[in-house]
Amino acid sequence: MASFSISTKVEPDADDDCVAEEEVFHFSYLFHSLVIHWFLSLQCHYRIRANANLLALLALQFENFDDFTIASPWERFIYEIEAVCRDWMTDSPKRLLDKGAVALVYSNYSYKVNSELKYGTESYCMEYYFETNNNGQPGTADWRSGFHDLQLCFGVKEFLVISPKSVSSTVLDAPEASKLLSAVAIALSNCSSLWAAFVPVHDPSRKAYIGIQNMGTVFTRRFEADGICSQVPRRLMHLEGLYELFVSKFVHSTLDLPTNFFKVQFAMMLTYKMLAHDDYNMKAIDAQNTNSGENLTGETSNETLWDNDCPWSEWYSAEDPVKGFELITIWSKKMVESSLEMAELENASPYEAEKWLICPICAPKLPEVSEWNQIGFASQLHILVDALKMSFKAQFMENFVSDDNSGSENLNSSMVILPPTVSDQVLKELFQEGVQVTYSAYGGNKTSGAIKGAPLESLFAQFCLHSLWFGYCNIRAIAVLWIEFVREVRRCWEESQLIPRMPANGPIDLSTCLINQKLQMLAVCIEKKCEVNEDYQDCIGSEDQIESMTEEESVVGDDSFKMRISCGDFSGNVDSFPTAGDIHYSVKTVSAFSGKHSDGDDKKPSDITRRGSASIADAMMLLKSNESMHAPYTQEAPLMTEDMHEECPQDVEDFSDSFNFSTLVERDTLASDMSAFKAANPKAVFEDFIRWHSPGDWIDDDDLEVEMSKDNSSPRGKLSKRMSKNGNSWRNIWSRSPALPFSEQKPLIDPNREGEKVIHYLETLQPHQLLEQMLCTAFGAAADTLIQTNYGELKQMETMMQHLYLTLPPALKPLQENRLSVDSETIEDLRRLCVVFQHVEKLLTLAASLHRKFLQAPRLAREIFSDFYNFYIPRMGIGLIEEKEFDKKQAVWNEEREVVANMLVQPTANQSWRKVLSMGNLLNGHEPIQREIIFSLHGVNGNHYAIPTATVSLQNIETYRMYICGTSNDLRVALSVVSSD
Repeated sequence: MASFSISTKVEPDADDDCVAEEEVFHFSYLFHSLVIHWFLSLQCHYRIRANANLLALLALQFENFDDFTIASPWERFIYEIEAVCRDWMTDSPKRLLDKGAVALVYSNYSYKVNSELKYGTESYCMEYYFETNNNGQPGTADWRSGFHDLQLCFGVKEFLVISPKSVSSTVLDAPEASKLLSAVAIALSNCSSLWAAFVPVHDPSRKAYIGIQNMGTVFTRRFEADGICSQVPRRLMHLEGLYELFVSKFVHSTLDLPTNFFKVQFAMMLTYKMLAHDDYNMKAIDAQNTNSGENLTGETSNETLWDNDCPWSEWYSAEDPVKGFELITIWSKKMVESSLEMAELENASPYEAEKWLICPICAPKLPEVSEWNQIGFASQLHILVDALKMSFKAQFMENFVSDDNSGSENLNSSMVILPPTVSDQVLKELFQEGVQVTYSAYGGNKTSGAIKGAPLESLFAQFCLHSLWFGYCNIRAIAVLWIEFVREVRRCWEESQLIPRMPANGPIDLSTCLINQKLQMLAVCIEKKCEVNEDYQDCIGSEDQIESMTEEESVVGDDSFKMRISCGDFSGNVDSFPTAGDIHYSVKTVSAFSGKHSDGDDKKPSDITRRGSASIADAMMLLKSNESMHAPYTQEAPLMTEDMHEECPQDVEDFSDSFNFSTLVERDTLASDMSAFKAANPKAVFEDFIRWHSPGDWIDDDDLEVEMSKDNSSPRGKLSKRMSKNGNSWRNIWSRSPALPFSEQKPLIDPNREGEKVIHYLETLQPHQLLEQMLCTAFGAAADTLIQTNYGELKQMETMMQHLYLTLPPALKPLQENRLSVDSETIEDLRRLCVVFQHVEKLLTLAASLHRKFLQAPRLAREIFSDFYNFYIPRMGIGLIEEKEFDKKQAVWNEEREVVANMLVQPTANQSWRKVLSMGNLLNGHEPIQREIIFSLHGVNGNHYAIPTATVSLQNIETYRMYICGTSNDLRVALSVVSSD
């Protein structure tokens, strides 16, 4: 019998001086074939003995006698294999899963079970690989990534692998390998099983196997695989040589190759690797992220960074999550008849391939809860949470900076203080002159409005973001930066310099954190100080300009001038009011009103005593004098922060009416409006003020319609029930308010006093209160920064960001209640929130990277991200030691091929991964990094293996199959042959 082997002899090159060394894939099957032939001839005998063995085991339960029919250890070994195989064959795949079958990482449908066996002193492990779905039999044209290596090599589906329980799990000598395979073959034959069986041989690096399979007929399929791990012979680098290697296995002589044509089925898969960036880019990213300070000068090589124009690039440079791409081109179901066709195919363009697949090379490991090596907002927020826990150890921020106090004894020695030049650079960036925001832009478009922090554009939000990257964001570094920050704020106050990044107009935004409210109050106070200190000539010029305005220029909306105060919101004490002795003149910015201006050439004699009138109030008439009602100029509403509302007395004097004033400030504001109204309307009564200030408290007669008499008399009506009560607080305030225009009234707010109160609050703020507000603001500002990322039309990412904004407010709410302690569970909840934030940040970075790389093929970006999203979401928060890498491939449409091919730039000399061109099928000058080929042949008569019989024809059987996988440095060949011996 002929020896079954894979061998080739490499002819010397004509230009070489030495003969190339012969490379041989050879594992002798002479002994193995003899053993198999002997055991196949004895199948019937052993089936009889197997039945006898079963009867003997039953007899042992009742009688004490020795059964010498299975006395041989080798026979007992075969019996054990047969018993295990029968159990696995009896159980369905579902029952095997219930019994603990292990899922394989390369496929969602592949599993394995194993059993330990003993043969003498040796221990063996037998594994059964199976699938739960029946779709897809490994064949010539199927390159599904879910196949096991042996399935792809030999085209099998269910199979056994038996190997010794050693370190390498391989069998090194031929007798042991043949003996193992023969035992499994006999056991499977006794079970009438069609499973293939394999035994690993040689060194594990060679991935060498031998195997056998009973095909249920007179035919048997034998398998052999081996590999070259050194330099591959030049002839086997080309398709022509690989074709001749396959044909040599079934021709009688290699001399017949030029004269015989065989219809060989051929399939090929080429893999190209496209890198996303070069080594220089990676070094630039590492250099920036390892910097302990901040990159504020912009002097690094930002032009080389992939995220150069991403919104987070101002704070850090993220590592590109897409390391590159693998492009797979597939030729399938092609018939070749000669080596010349293979040579032509080697020069074919990859554009001629039937199918293109692309797969991103992503980061191999998902972030763990205990690992924060990846630079980003989430990692710095996690450190800020640690700083919050440390903040309870001291009463003032200065305690964390000083070295001679008890508060710093527990500080970690790694919490170093950066040199003053770094903090000066940060403050210079924060307090950059000329950086101002309007009130509408300040908070109007804030996405994280439900988070009680500070708007992204505000001064405090920028301070928090800078703190994340200042000195590793430890509590000592934060203390240093905060102290310097407050000093700079005081300097702006003392020098009446506008605070940058804070609006000096508009109401206080009570939905933000208290520090932001205080800074906004301080900005308003500085603005008021600047108005008082203006040059009188400028003030006079402003007044002249107002007086010289035409009637049309003075017309604005009437509602914009009056400070409408809901009557139901007032309750208060009226013990003190501004009197004539308290009046002093102050320059105020006034508002124009709608209607006809009252100061014209046609003034009536009654207008001589009128002061502070802005316009006629919507043709309304005074009740008593039947004169036109004038709308006055009024003082602006005093601004109040959240704590100012809380400090105002809640229980004030009750005037026995149904409503009270909640604050003294609101009461004084109402008194100021009444004084201004009296000055503009000397003959007005209390009812006139109610009609103008609170129309809802005036009830008109005749179905609420205003009826005017023929002589233009006053309207008919009455006050509401609450306003008509005796001792009404509003009427009492009216009676005690003097007639004074707003310009002669005492200001409702003292900017000097309120500004000093703000500075005192910032200087005495407790550390934990500062860190609580910093965390709320930092989370919101980081989310508002990330949401500006352009990631195209990725619906999953948009939904993920929406869920993040829904998660943040309830998670951060405990920070607003001022009830935290060092042992609070909220600290752990915040750390878990950082993990969620990290997952979102990772997906967003991937989305941005894919969008940038597939601008001309957005469908690919959507499909790849969707695949990764479905792969990633089930693994969020699960720490897996052995984790499956993302390897889902996406089909490339014909119109997208050019875009994908252009990602393979022309190779340069400094690219270390570029190899010597030798494999053909170049794409933009790049050869494939791996080539996989499947040769197959059906029904060859007259060869030394395939012997046709009268009952079974080989025409429908794949008699020869060769799988070849190789690169420029290694080559692996797997051959399966069907024979009837």
